[in-house]
Amino acid sequence: MDKHSHDALAHLVHSQRVASLGTLVDGAPYISLVPFAPAFGPAAFDIHVSRLARHTEGLLAFRRVGLLIAEPDRQTRNPQAIPRLSVQAEAVPLSPGDPEYKAARAGYLERFPAAAMNFDLGDFLLVRLLPHAARFVGGFGRIFDLKAEDLETLAATPPE
Repeated sequence: MDKHSHDALAHLVHSQRVASLGTLVDGAPYISLVPFAPAFGPAAFDIHVSRLARHTEGLLAFRRVGLLIAEPDRQTRNPQAIPRLSVQAEAVPLSPGDPEYKAARAGYLERFPAAAMNFDLGDFLLVRLLPHAARFVGGFGRIFDLKAEDLETLAATPPE
């Protein structure tokens, strides 16, 4: 991937705060919106979800999930050229005793300070999404199939 496309991908990941999460619920696809934070260190995304939510039910039952991060549609652009990152990932719940938990919680709260009260609620769960593969569409003719290691530099170097 060229530098321009890499920078566009980094901008997308760090400028968007909400993504579409795809899970399986009762054997059928289920899509919902979730706030996300790029993890610092590994190529991963952290979400903080309620165990009462249908998408959490799906990701706990079947750990393979999809995450779509996209710029919003605008009247002035062709919707097929909207920059987006589609990620295939494994959902790994983090418990307070896990080594990654403290950093994941801090990174999530840095992005969503109002979510602090949710960490005190018993039904919320911090989940790390570990990508297996991804596809970045930066516009027409700018399509890149990515592996997890291709995403490593995104979290470490947020764009200015």
